[in-house]
Amino acid sequence: MGFTVETCGHCQRLFNYPGFGSKYCPDCRKIDEENRNIVKEYLREHGQANMYEISIATGVPEADIKQYLRDGMLEIPEGSPIYIKCEACGCDIRYGKWCPACAARLSSDLKGCLIGVGDVPKEKMSGKMRFLGKR
Repeated sequence: MGFTVETCGHCQRLFNYPGFGSKYCPDCRKIDEENRNIVKEYLREHGQANMYEISIATGVPEADIKQYLRDGMLEIPEGSPIYIKCEACGCDIRYGKWCPACAARLSSDLKGCLIGVGDVPKEKMSGKMRFLGKR
């Protein structure tokens, strides 16, 4: 498994990135996980609250709370008067980046882009391969 050197999205230090997961260094990733757990525990104890209230009570920045919602790590409770917006159509959603309709449309669009990728030729072609721009 190859690692690449990346800049931490939080503290801007360089670290070895394994190619998956958040682009935070190990120290910032640990702090991020602790903050996420603090927010989850606060919501369990206090039920519905807006991001400002959660941020003030927990000390976790609103931007981090919004990112937890976008990443699907937190979910706005059913019946809450406050929602986040779908990035495609702008309708109210409880978590993630897209509403179910836009997610289905995007998924369908991606499947359409992949048609033909890796297909085996139906008949054997003859002749030589040609290259553009070769003299």
